[in-house]
This record gives sequence, structure tokens and C-alpha cells, in this order.
Amino acid sequence: MKSHLPLLDPLRFAAALGVAIFHQMFWSWAWVSIGVPGFERTVAADVLYPSAAPFTWFGWVGVEIFFVISGFVIANSASTSSPGEFLLGRALRIYPAVWVCATATLLVLLLFGSGPASELILPYIHAMLMVPKGVTGQWLDEVYWTLAAETAFYGLVFCAMLTKRITLRHLAWGLTIYSAIFNAVALLVLSCTTPSDLPYLIILMFRVPCAAFLLSHGCLFALGIWLFTSANRQLTALEQVAIAITCLSGAAEIYFFASFFLTSIPAIADQSALVPVMVWAAAVLFIGLAANRNRRSAGIASAEAPTYWKTLGLITYPLYLTHNVIGTAIIRALVEAGLDATTAVWIALGLLVLVCWFICAKIEPAVRFALMQALSYFGKLPERQPASRHQALARGLRPPLPVTVKIAAS
Repeated sequence: MKSHLPLLDPLRFAAALGVAIFHQMFWSWAWVSIGVPGFERTVAADVLYPSAAPFTWFGWVGVEIFFVISGFVIANSASTSSPGEFLLGRALRIYPAVWVCATATLLVLLLFGSGPASELILPYIHAMLMVPKGVTGQWLDEVYWTLAAETAFYGLVFCAMLTKRITLRHLAWGLTIYSAIFNAVALLVLSCTTPSDLPYLIILMFRVPCAAFLLSHGCLFALGIWLFTSANRQLTALEQVAIAITCLSGAAEIYFFASFFLTSIPAIADQSALVPVMVWAAAVLFIGLAANRNRRSAGIASAEAPTYWKTLGLITYPLYLTHNVIGTAIIRALVEAGLDATTAVWIALGLLVLVCWFICAKIEPAVRFALMQALSYFGKLPERQPASRHQALARGLRPPLPVTVKIAAS
């Protein structure tokens, strides 16, 4: 099964960079129109970037791009793994970076933050365990809310693998229908109410605090699975309908969140809610074209992707986890040192990329090795099984076998 798309790595990095620019050049000052942000406010510099707002306010759509890519990548991983291998692989991939980045974030907040240290204890524990905090309480860093959705999706895939009956197609169909119904209802409610109405706020609440329910975002993971399927075989007419539904559902989710921003933040009131939808659609089209090219070139040896593309992909995860609180603290230090606010942002992002390269190249492997040693000591690691033993989740991904027709002799 040829399904690795090297072009996903630079796309993932671009999405992370978009989210970082959104937080540093827009949300860092625009949040006052909506409410109090997370702990990053305790280390933030008093800087404004209103002239950049038309180009930075929609950077949050990088998260929606992440979720589509995650659906693709996790489908690829699960289709060639046993349940134990899949769970171990996910743990070894996500926990080392979270432990390093969450601890670094805690230290920055303790050393440079203005809030009481006691408020950080519970959020830090939640971050280290990657346990959703629920509707109330604060995240150690606001960006960690996406990990609740990711871990919920991983858990769903793992449970499907355990059943040995539920395939990726079943999972994609379930998420497609489940999330599309919610997003359709949400769009209807939001079109009939205003930001001050209770139904509007209740619907919006599910986007972040209740991300683990996959109500708003389940369609994005489903779309990733469908695109993964299309990278391996021609989609049926019904599956093409499913892709259309997930695209419409994802666009609706992005549209109503963008509408909330535009009606709540005066600085961008003249912008269009369709802008983030179009950015997301362009990314999805890019993945779809790459998947189609992958399927058409099956069996043909392709040139290896540049190593730096893979490096960009590895940098993305720690960059996403550190850009908000730690990036904000760096900007504050640079501004206090006399740099102008815009220069401070770009220098901070450049420094973060270098730091995150060091994390993914040096620190993460060491933590991962220690974790594997601990798992080996306290319990038996899952053994690699023959491919034929654990392909239940991948049923329906390959092209159908040709039918042999016997012709009777005349």
C-alpha cells in the first residue's frame, strides 16, 4: 500500500506557522474584544498589530488543516499496525514532545509570568497526561485544546481496531454523518441568532472545550480518512458523496467560527468569513491532488523527498506546542530590549524554529528511548506481526481484484 505523501510535511509546517502568526500578531491584542485568554497573557508584551489584522486573523484555520492531515496520517498508520503497535506508536510520537514542551512552558510561566504558581499545577498535570480538562478550568497553554480532539480520534481508531470488524471506511462514515448533523444544526442555529443569544454561545462552546466529543471536528478527521482511501484506490460514487459532505461540513464549521470572530472583534468587522474557508479548501485540494497522484503512480518508483521536508514535518509539533506562551515571552523580552514589535515577532519565530529543531532532533529521541526502556522493563512491548494478521482495519482500501471469467469451449 503506497500512501505516504511527503508533501504533507511542508503543508503541516505552513499550517503551524499560520497558527503561530495568528496568535502573535492578532490574538495577542484582539482577545480583549471577546474575553480573557489563557496563561500567555501573564508573559505578553503590550503590543498591537492592527494594520496586519486583514492578513493574520484567519491563521487559526491551520488547526482545521492539521485535523485533515491527522486523519490521513493516522489512517495510514492504523491500516498497517496491530492495536498494540498503533497505541505504542502514538504514545511514542506524541508524549515525548508534550512532556518537553509542557515542562518548558511551565518554567517560562513560573519565571516570567505574573500569576500565582498554584494555578499552574492542575493544568500542567492535564497537559503531561494529555487528559482533556473538561468545560471549565484553564489549559496550561490554549493550543493544547487540539490535543483533546486528537487523542479522542486516536482512541476511536484504537477501539475500532480492537473490534476487528470496524474498518476505516466504517469509521469515516460514522464521523462523516455524526459531525455533519451537528455542523448543519449549528449553522442553522447561528444563522437565526446573534452572538449575545444563549443558543449561539452554547453551540460555539462545543468547538474548543468539548473538542474531545469530535462534534465540530469529526468531519475533518473523516475527510482525512477518505483522502487516504483515495490515495490507494478509486473512490466509489457513494464515497465521493461522503467527501462532498465532509467538505461542506468542514466549511460550515469554519464559516460559523469565522462569523463569530467578525461580529465580535471590531478590528476585522469588514473582513469576509469566506477567507478562512478558501484557505482551508485550497489545502484540502492540495492533499486531494497529491493523493490522486499517489494512486496513479502506484508501482512506479518515485524520487525521495528532500530531507528538509521531513525535518519541517518533525519541527511542526513542538513548534505548535511552544509558539504561544514561550513565543510570547520571547517577543516580550525582545520588545523590552528595544526591538520594534514586528521585528520581534519574526525573530521569535526564527528562534523557535531552531529550538524546535533541537527538540525534535536531540531531546525527543532521548526521551523516546528512555520511555521505550521503561516500557521494556515494566511490560512486554507489542511484537511486530505479519501483515496478514492485522489488516482488518484496512479492508476496502485496495483496488478490487480482477474477476476471472471462464469461457466455455465451443
